[in-house]
This record gives sequence, C-alpha cells and structure tokens, in this order.
Amino acid sequence: MPETAEHRVKRLAMRSMRRGIKEMDLILSAFAQANLASMDDAGLTLYDRMLNENDHDLYQWVTGQVDPPTDYAGLINRIKAQISTARTV
Repeated sequence: MPETAEHRVKRLAMRSMRRGIKEMDLILSAFAQANLASMDDAGLTLYDRMLNENDHDLYQWVTGQVDPPTDYAGLINRIKAQISTARTV
C-alpha cells in the first residue's frame, strides 16, 4: 500500500526532529513545520533524500561553510533563507 501524503509529511517531520546533532534538529524541524505540508511530491522526495545525508555535512551546507551538492542547492538555500528570516523576527 503506498504511503499517503499526510503520512509522508508526518514521517519527514519526525525525521527532521530526530537528527544526530541538536543544531540540525532545530533547523530542520522548524523548516519541516513551516514547509513540508505545502511541498509537492518532487520536493518531498528531494527532502527525504537530503535527510539521508550526514548531519555534519548538512550543517556545513546550511551555514555556508561548504557549498552543497548541486542537487540540494535550491533546497539548502530555502533552509538558509528560513534561518535568516527567523533571526530577524
């Protein structure tokens, strides 16, 4: 039986909260809460793939220490933009 969109969003939100390092828990759970429900199937698939990456790599990508792989660049930029917005609020 295929996964429903609602279940997929909930699963990805949970994976966003249960990371290896606390910083990524905070960053990704905030992004997930604000964005997953409105993402299309391709966006959710890309986000799901990104969650399989190492937390230390993800942290370096979202903090701009290292350029992300091309496949994730747009998604990482969205996450970075949300971090910037959160800092100014």
